[in-house]
Amino acid sequence: MHETLSRHAGALVTIDADLEREFEERLRESATLAVRVAYGVVRNHQDAEEIAQEAFVRAYRSFSSLRDRGAFRAWLVRLTWRLAIDRWRSDRRRKAREDASDTTAVASTAEAMASANERARRLWRAIDELPEKLRQAIVLSAIEGYDVREVASLLGLPEGTVKSRLFLARKGLAQRLQCLVNATPKP
Repeated sequence: MHETLSRHAGALVTIDADLEREFEERLRESATLAVRVAYGVVRNHQDAEEIAQEAFVRAYRSFSSLRDRGAFRAWLVRLTWRLAIDRWRSDRRRKAREDASDTTAVASTAEAMASANERARRLWRAIDELPEKLRQAIVLSAIEGYDVREVASLLGLPEGTVKSRLFLARKGLAQRLQCLVNATPKP
């Protein structure tokens, strides 16, 4: 009896070790992507790394129950994306509360830098106003540089759906940015 138990325990340790090795290998292939996806949402390297770390922990905990381990990369991207969106929303709410209580805002920058920062803020504000599905596609494609096939694979969607989302995202951005240009007073 004891001998049978020892054999089964040894097999479980081997399975766990194999599972860990597989997880580490897949994580090595996808870690940079997770950080970049998180950065595409929160636009802060430190926050992006923290979000990616949280995604890695959650992925590790759930890896043994993942049915299709070949889809690990796409699964990790979706997990990271959701965590990053949650962080972004939380930060946005916190910032709104701080802005409401903070009555003094003192900052002066060079005119060129302020103009560039304002353009970047407007662009990101327009991206942030897009529905999440469109925002996800445009960030992965236009900002992270993935082609349609890669975005489709990462999100687990058909290429046609990704193309449609990219079209709608670009159209929405063009409309939002045009409204901003028309609303901006000219010197």
